[in-house]
Amino acid sequence: QVQLQESGPGLVKPSQTLSLTCTVSGGSITANYYYWSWIRLPPGKGLEWIGYIGYSGSTYYSPSLKSRTSIARDTSKNQFTLQLSSVTPEDTAVYYCARTPIDTKEYDYWGQGTQVTVSS
Repeated sequence: QVQLQESGPGLVKPSQTLSLTCTVSGGSITANYYYWSWIRLPPGKGLEWIGYIGYSGSTYYSPSLKSRTSIARDTSKNQFTLQLSSVTPEDTAVYYCARTPIDTKEYDYWGQGTQVTVSS
């Protein structure tokens, strides 16, 4: 059973960088053939995909967030991370990490989500 767990600060000040970690257990983030994604749910809005890092380490970001987003991984810890720079209150959301098999392109495992609030 694959499990994902998000962690990171719940409060970030405007203009700072939001940093989150997703720790994966029950499966390797380098195993063929999966994408490991970050998704967010802003209050009163729908889910927004942020980007992913693939099993090979390749990354792909949402065009609307690309200039501020960086996703990386630490294979020794079986973790992948999200950094979102120059945050504003519009970046307040519940942030999720999730896994997607390449063949189905549908999320099959999710973390429980972590609330991040951007406020001074």
